[in-house]
Amino acid sequence: MLNHNKIHDSLLDLIGNTPMLRLNKVTEAIPGEFYTKFEAHNPGHSSKDRIAAYIIDKAEQEGSLKPGDTIIETTSGNTGFSIAMACVIKGYKCILAVSNKSSKDKISLLKTMGAEVHVCPSNVPPTDPRSYYEVAKRIHQEMPGSLYVNQYFNTLNIDAHYLTTGPEIWNQTNGKITHLVACSGTGGTISGSARFLKEQNPDIKIIGIDAYGSVIQKYHETGQLDEEEIYPYRIEGLGKNLIPSATDFDIIDRYVKVTDEDSAFAAREIAKKEGMFVGYTSGAALQGVRILAEEGEFDQHSRVVIIFPDHGSRYMSKIYNDEWMAEQGFTTPEEKQPSRKPIKYLNKN
Repeated sequence: MLNHNKIHDSLLDLIGNTPMLRLNKVTEAIPGEFYTKFEAHNPGHSSKDRIAAYIIDKAEQEGSLKPGDTIIETTSGNTGFSIAMACVIKGYKCILAVSNKSSKDKISLLKTMGAEVHVCPSNVPPTDPRSYYEVAKRIHQEMPGSLYVNQYFNTLNIDAHYLTTGPEIWNQTNGKITHLVACSGTGGTISGSARFLKEQNPDIKIIGIDAYGSVIQKYHETGQLDEEEIYPYRIEGLGKNLIPSATDFDIIDRYVKVTDEDSAFAAREIAKKEGMFVGYTSGAALQGVRILAEEGEFDQHSRVVIIFPDHGSRYMSKIYNDEWMAEQGFTTPEEKQPSRKPIKYLNKN
């Protein structure tokens, strides 16, 4: 006889409740204890499963999404995959506007899942009709019976993580977390998690990771969008050339910026030293922690949770491809001259 308590109806039932894992080697020189919220354990291999399922469920409950409708979204790849997976299971059509900065692996995955994919230039202003924001918006306006998820400006993005990721982190750390470090793209993950955690303990420090070439950090510090900050960079799903309203800047204590090169090597290091095959933004998050450590942010009482958002399989043609790394001019830390002083951490003991 089958044990129906152990059988799930679909992959959507497996979203969330991802594991908390101790980091043992990549942070061994830094005082405190370090853990990762390992979001690649979601069935779609990223934290974006959470918002896809939540937003679609809400739309169904409200009647704005009906059988046979089409779901449209702007994505750097992970949200698109999560939506495409949900569409397969629930029977919706899926159309995605994707930045050409997205890896070939991600684009191939989206097409494999049956999504109609429109690849758009990344190095154009958000208001340019060729941008993936405007392409998705236009398709939605022209298509009756469509839902535009609009993750950058949809507060349900925050709510999904407030209801799931934040409580999971609090419970898994028994409320002893002192710092949350997370990459900030749409801002939904960091904002929703932070909102819940700050309600439990307002002293928890919330630190966002941004990219050089993005406007997020300076906007947080000044309240101004400085277009002089904008230039092309390689990390996917991190930073922005606009200000997403799905980011609650008031609840984030500070931002740290990281480089493409350091983040790529940090991701590789996580794989080699921890056995965790993680994506580009996971490397960015670890690199941000190292910069914070250099500044003396942590001590022996620190209990730091770092969100690793997705799986390394999405980046086989990029950071895990030696030829791509060489084409970018990325050289191993042993080969290159240090761009800044070596990190000197506090005594681990």
